[in-house]
Amino acid sequence: MSNLEVTFCTYDRPGNVGGPFSWLLQLLPALRERGIESRCLCLTHFGETGPVVEGLRAGGFDCCVANCHPRTIDQVKWILERVEAQPPKVFVPNLVISAYHAAGHLRRFGIPTVAVVHSDDRFYRGIIDEFIAGPVQRRVTSAVCVSDVLKEQVMACHLRDLVVKKIPCGTRVPQQSVTPSLARFRIAYVGRLAEEQKRISETTRALLRVCREIPGAEAVIYGDGPDRPAVERILAEEGLGVAVTLGGNVPNAEIQAQLLQCDAIALLSDYEGLPIALLEAMACGCVPVCLQMRSGIPELVRHDVSGLIVSDRGESFVAAMKRLASDPGLRTSLGTQAKQAVIEKYSLEYTADLWADHLRKLSQQSSGVSFAVPRKLVLPPRNPALETAEQRLRPPSGLRTFLRKSRMWAGRVRRRFF
Repeated sequence: MSNLEVTFCTYDRPGNVGGPFSWLLQLLPALRERGIESRCLCLTHFGETGPVVEGLRAGGFDCCVANCHPRTIDQVKWILERVEAQPPKVFVPNLVISAYHAAGHLRRFGIPTVAVVHSDDRFYRGIIDEFIAGPVQRRVTSAVCVSDVLKEQVMACHLRDLVVKKIPCGTRVPQQSVTPSLARFRIAYVGRLAEEQKRISETTRALLRVCREIPGAEAVIYGDGPDRPAVERILAEEGLGVAVTLGGNVPNAEIQAQLLQCDAIALLSDYEGLPIALLEAMACGCVPVCLQMRSGIPELVRHDVSGLIVSDRGESFVAAMKRLASDPGLRTSLGTQAKQAVIEKYSLEYTADLWADHLRKLSQQSSGVSFAVPRKLVLPPRNPALETAEQRLRPPSGLRTFLRKSRMWAGRVRRRFF
């Protein structure tokens, strides 16, 4: 067992998909190989676990699971109690807001804390405002950003005591690569089936159009999410006779085997951080075809060098796919450069080395002081970008009355008999 122990926090549920979750499944085993042992605190819905908990436990990791309590303050208390029982050298709230509230208490006891900025959206801007650049008592020790744009956003806060690092998400690089041919042209979409950010309905229609207009073209949509019914409806109503299918959820360890059978991967989101699905596809030699966006994509995909950047989900996207379908040589060139880009800066080995070095340096700041859960927890005002109003509701009035009277009678008993 390593003497450097790190606690990560996450959410999990059946069918859970998304970059921050597959990132944990790859990073924690890679850290263990580098002498860093990790523990995971997982909040689930109704106690039902999913691929994160199941995958980590299969790998022998300690995953402490609790039902996702309705109120934030109850989640904070649960997290602090777990940390009190087994204090880490470094604490990583990841994307769990209650864990960020807990991090403020932990830092005061000398436990370094790390925010991970995964994406360029309202949620992560809220994390920056509240826990990176907010009041001193709520700030984390360090921020790890997955792209240059996200690092620039954090650096713009001009915080002298904050340790800021850019560490991209990493991926395994298979020995095999896609073998392009004129006889086949297969496109993949991998990710959440969601309108927010991913624009999955427009992406589905874009893939249908490409497969109608390119003879022999086919597309597979891998993943799951809240708007899967919309995708199923579009395919049923508009996709008759068109080779666009739903591939469903594929375990993280198996997705690259599917991507090795594809020629291109489409990503037409409104915004991203650094999409792991895109990295996994590029590592296989798939050609990325991405909508122009601000974060992550410009530093990962160089137009006409390691992929194609399009200006819309219509004519520009269709033209790019037609170009690839008609030119296997171009697919080979772009796919080779895409794979090389991942090998140089985005492989799991490279990024895990960066994380291990960062965690070791932070652990040197750990005070070793025993942590105890505060007797009274008080949360700051709610940030609507991070929490719903329901998460801050007080217990029902009847329960409040019962608790108040119980405390009153307990005080009378103590004064009378002790």
